Amino acid sequence: MISPFESRRIGIFYDGNFLLHASNYYNYIHHMKRRLSLGGLHRFIQHRVAEEEGVEPLQCQIAEAHYFRGRLNAADAAQRGNQLYNDRVFDDILMAEGIHPHYLPLRNLLGKREERGIDVWLSLEAFELVMMRRLDIVVLIVADTDYTPLLRKLMSFGVRVMLLSWDFEYTTDEGVRMITKTSHELLSMATYPVAMHDVIDYGIEQNNPLINDLFVPVDPSRQQTERTKSYEVSEVLSLKNGFGFIKYPNNNLFFHYQDVVGEFSDLSVGDKVEFTVKQNPQKQDVAKNVRKLTPEEVENLESDEQPDL
Repeated sequence: MISPFESRRIGIFYDGNFLLHASNYYNYIHHMKRRLSLGGLHRFIQHRVAEEEGVEPLQCQIAEAHYFRGRLNAADAAQRGNQLYNDRVFDDILMAEGIHPHYLPLRNLLGKREERGIDVWLSLEAFELVMMRRLDIVVLIVADTDYTPLLRKLMSFGVRVMLLSWDFEYTTDEGVRMITKTSHELLSMATYPVAMHDVIDYGIEQNNPLINDLFVPVDPSRQQTERTKSYEVSEVLSLKNGFGFIKYPNNNLFFHYQDVVGEFSDLSVGDKVEFTVKQNPQKQDVAKNVRKLTPEEVENLESDEQPDL
């Protein structure tokens, strides 16, 4: 039995792909339109553990934090614009929060790159650290049933497990249905299951500072600029002889070569462009004043967006 006066040593283990899905949901679908903050998430965990354990937050110390995810190799990332730079920026964010990154190369399976082995590596690392560092509480940000053996083993050693879960679904602009759910088996086994989707929505309604802190702050100057800016930014989805389409929510936007600022022939599929949204005589939204962004503008845009979490 742990004394209420003793500190609780916490270990946090992230399935990075699951966390990314949750962060993307809040940034693009949820009305918050902001990404999750790793620092805010750690502060929330300390307070939630303190509440569950009946102690003060200062008695709950994060002793270990580890992040696991598949990643493109350098050669493949170099073919994707600023991917190498963005990966480095995210590594800086992890280091700033004291989180140890663990990456495995994405595997090419039937022409599609997929993660393999992340659940095994996370489980082995968590078990080893519990044995070596004598963690009192393990916090898991995972969703798959594959982690069930890990929960069973940890709890057999008397370790309490907090499971942060997210359940949500939505349809992308391309009509693809995205579903994120946490295994009910995991939730039923965890000592402290926490339904983050409900906790966050209720906390936002109550204007709870701890919940608001879960999201990356908005730069007021940037927010004001975005309110007054008349131009949209997206990417060229397809090009035909003399016209094309720009990726845009709900319905992709048509544009004519005469609406391009510069040369239509300079555009390629995937190029970042800025444009205004107008209506044609048939009252349909179309893109006007389409201008290809310079490499410097694209880099500035991606660096603004990329503190991913």
